[in-house]
Amino acid sequence: MTKVILGTATPGGGFPVFGDAIVEIVNAADGSISLQPKNTKGSTENVPLLEAGELDIGLVQGEVVHEALAGIGRPPANLRIVAAMYSTPGMFVVRADSPARCIGDLSGKPVAFGAKGSGLVILARYVLEGIGLDQDGDFQAIYLERAGDGPAMVADGRAAALWGAGLGWPGFGAVAAAPGGARFISPSADETRRILAKHSFLRPMRVPAGSYPGQNQAIDSVGSWSFILARPALADDIAYRVARALHQNEAALAARLPQARETTAANTLAAAPRRKLIHPGVLRYLHEIGLT
Repeated sequence: MTKVILGTATPGGGFPVFGDAIVEIVNAADGSISLQPKNTKGSTENVPLLEAGELDIGLVQGEVVHEALAGIGRPPANLRIVAAMYSTPGMFVVRADSPARCIGDLSGKPVAFGAKGSGLVILARYVLEGIGLDQDGDFQAIYLERAGDGPAMVADGRAAALWGAGLGWPGFGAVAAAPGGARFISPSADETRRILAKHSFLRPMRVPAGSYPGQNQAIDSVGSWSFILARPALADDIAYRVARALHQNEAALAARLPQARETTAANTLAAAPRRKLIHPGVLRYLHEIGLT
């Protein structure tokens, strides 16, 4: 049996939930693989752990993928894509009784931006830079030890808002399900245009109505795709078997975790910045099913 170590993130965030789901699906589908999850500090730690060979595959948020593969602030990472996870439209959540109605209303307030190693913190930086705001200078920025600590801070008033991203994100779900409910704040149409003009790797994205308790209308925002990345020397056959087990069971994965309905072979091909960044073993599987 081939042991495959999967790096996720801190407890209470979306990555460990997603990691547990794919571990269950892959291990049930292919008895020759033992996919084993490992909690880490998140995306920014997963990249160097993959480079060092301490993880076989790892979950990495889109902005961290962009910076690592493009070599922004560091040499380009020799990592390859195993699968696209899901889209991550970013936004803030506040208590329903909060007076804040737009991002500017949160300026000067304590805002929980996520766990220190999370790629969500980097997404926030790009979004705020796009509208002329500084994450640390214009807000009382709070960086968490654990992603799961954020909802309680909003509930008891230590934080005016919690930043996060994606569909089915646990932090948003916890705030929205609390007594009194919640509201979401995302970039306005004009702010979205400014963000996309400055950061072209981001994409307009939508959170469908009903994605969270009490969310009766769709929310438009910006974000990127998160990916499962592989270490440089991961064997083609291992990547192939993981991709095959994952994508032959897409319906079961979506039933296990609704946001994983976006984890499809077609989305992997469409979301990859360049086809050559997809692992050769995964490309072999995509070719077998007629996608390449």
